[in-house]
Amino acid sequence: MIKGFGGIFWRTKNLDAIKKWYSEVLKIEIENWNGSIIKPHSENETIFSFFTEDDLYFPREQQVMLNFQVYNLNETIKHLEQIGVPLVKEKEVSEFGKFIWIKDPEGRLVELWEK
Repeated sequence: MIKGFGGIFWRTKNLDAIKKWYSEVLKIEIENWNGSIIKPHSENETIFSFFTEDDLYFPREQQVMLNFQVYNLNETIKHLEQIGVPLVKEKEVSEFGKFIWIKDPEGRLVELWEK
């Protein structure tokens, strides 16, 4: 029945600042309608998963965590270093892939993942 995710929508305190950050840091081209259409790559997967309220994987005060799959995590880390975005969590390698965490200007944890 489900074809895929239709979108991710949330409210922000400072629309211009958050648009600029996601555009510069994650290279997401934000259109005049305040969003972007991200077309899936053939090797991309979208994970839909639940966590219990007391799970410590991401901050309890954050109800939702964004996870973006990247082509090359090492290149992404170099880009983040060049523009001064600190890692909240250093690179972690597991059977699920490689992960890092950064925070957006409103303090939301964002996970970047290379499978």
